[in-house]
Amino acid sequence: MASTIRSAMTADTLDVRVIRKDFPIYQQPYEDKPFIYLDSAASSQRPEQVMQAMDEYYRRFHSNVHRGVYTLAEEATARYEAARVKVGRFLGAKDPSREVVFTKNATEAFNLVAQGLGRVLLNQDSVIVLTEMEHHANLVPWLILQEQIGFTIRYITFDSDGYLVLDELDSILDGASLLGVTMMSNVLGTVNPIAELAAAAHRHGALFLADAAQFAPHFEVDVSGLDIDLLCLTGHKMLGPTGIGALWARSEILDRMTPFLGGGDMIADVRLDGFVASEIPYKFEAGTPPIAEAVGWASAIDYLESVGMGSLRAHDLKLTEYAIANLTGSLGSAFKLYGPKVAADRGGVVSFDLAGVHPHDVAQVLDQHGVCVRAGHHCAKPLMRQIGTAATARASFYLYNDEADIDALVAALEDAYALFN
Repeated sequence: MASTIRSAMTADTLDVRVIRKDFPIYQQPYEDKPFIYLDSAASSQRPEQVMQAMDEYYRRFHSNVHRGVYTLAEEATARYEAARVKVGRFLGAKDPSREVVFTKNATEAFNLVAQGLGRVLLNQDSVIVLTEMEHHANLVPWLILQEQIGFTIRYITFDSDGYLVLDELDSILDGASLLGVTMMSNVLGTVNPIAELAAAAHRHGALFLADAAQFAPHFEVDVSGLDIDLLCLTGHKMLGPTGIGALWARSEILDRMTPFLGGGDMIADVRLDGFVASEIPYKFEAGTPPIAEAVGWASAIDYLESVGMGSLRAHDLKLTEYAIANLTGSLGSAFKLYGPKVAADRGGVVSFDLAGVHPHDVAQVLDQHGVCVRAGHHCAKPLMRQIGTAATARASFYLYNDEADIDALVAALEDAYALFN
């Protein structure tokens, strides 16, 4: 794997033709059409190495973990726990073996925070702060908890260019127990000033919760350097399998949290009148965990680290600059871009309106050209209301995309505009 990836890199430039050789989906015909995949913000494709790692686990090492003392079970446990450490190190955790909780996705991780920490931290007089650009995953769990115990939610808004409005940040945070912020908007592409926000939260005695679902696949993450307290992410957006995500949190915070799910493997003892939870992180992992998925996610991290997160960010930036320049240049006033106009302030996500064409019609016409984009509210309805629309079309880029993909997107959008106008 490493030799293949190294041959795909020249300085900070990725050779997409070499990268694509690792992705089986690029090696097969796609309904007799070109295959231009521009929906990685929803879910990325997987390299062969990830599938091989999972296949090897199932063929050679499968057993349940933490329970058997025979060799096969010990090997399965070792691989599962090695994956935990790998995720933690990828995030810059100080104690990766204890600070990473595996969940089935980032959404479950946020629910774990809301129910496991929120019930300990909050009461009817409490305040938490979120932003108006949050994905539903970092909004709905708090709304559910608010209905259950009662507390106040304040919101940080954003301006017409997609930047958070931080002029009144200190007053918004006054008395707050937690600030939850997406590191990168899945709609606007905005990369938020996480270190500044975390520092502000801590000045007010609030915990800082980060949504890294969009950020972690494209940027180096350093939870210690950024002074983050809790972070949620998912495997399937960063070349890994579906069905696995994680909550990272400082060990002292995990110690305070109560279990979210109950059952096997999360207990130290059970009696008919009560139970004693296991130590962290196991007290949050009830039942048989996603073992093969953890192995696959570890392989995906190996792949990303072989590419280099700095090189990946440089590649994303180049594609985003190229996309913005060519989409606005070709389509002019018919193309409306949401989010920052400066590519350096955003990730590889371009949400847009095409004048006179509904986003779902845009997506269907583009599909006829073999171009895969997402259309809808992107699980961010409050954000959509703030920008004054019910839906957008969204193209998102990753390491297997190149300028030719952007050219195909532009040409397909030109056809869609001509068809409806």
